[in-house]
Amino acid sequence: MLLEIKNLSVSLDTKALLSDINMSISHGARHLLAGHNGSGKSTLAATIAGNPEYTINSGQIIFDGRDITTENTTTRALLGIFLGAQNVPEIPGLTMLSFLKHSIAAHKHFETGQDLSMGEFLTELETARTKLDIPKEWLNRSVNVGFSGGERKRLMLLQLIMTKPKLAILDEPDSGADATTQQQIADTIHEMSDTTFLFISHQKNFTDMVHPTDTTILSNGKNVIE
Repeated sequence: MLLEIKNLSVSLDTKALLSDINMSISHGARHLLAGHNGSGKSTLAATIAGNPEYTINSGQIIFDGRDITTENTTTRALLGIFLGAQNVPEIPGLTMLSFLKHSIAAHKHFETGQDLSMGEFLTELETARTKLDIPKEWLNRSVNVGFSGGERKRLMLLQLIMTKPKLAILDEPDSGADATTQQQIADTIHEMSDTTFLFISHQKNFTDMVHPTDTTILSNGKNVIE
């Protein structure tokens, strides 16, 4: 298993949000996390990624054989966990190019101890940018500032392709995206065979495009046993 959630209970301030959640995700899976609004899906996604706003009261998160329950967000990202959040932050003053360069450099040094080759980085970036039909000028704009919802999704895909995570958590990647972008997202999920996906979606047409291999359903912060 790539990811194992064992009896996980989580709170925000004093409010309990998740109770005794169990979930296992195998290598290469396209795992759907389903449930009505407010069921705890986004909370679970953020907790796996290490959002410090949430408190883990009990349970474990095991990633690639390593207990990461107490690891911080940065360590989890470097270990290979990517979160495509539903509401992505704007970062004025930091260009997309600089953001990607520093992110990829950090991953490269963590994994190999070596510095990033700028030539290799720029070649991969150009290939990914062209594939996603992202205009070159977008790379010189501040991260997510002034972009539409669909454009932000395409930039999220660019980050995903460039970082090549072991686990990509995508929280409603289809929301705010037109049909063409939704198809791009689904195609990318299928093409990235070395990445395992945990995704949240309320749209059946998008879920059908992804064709999940497994499903976990939450309701009121608990597992639904089918």
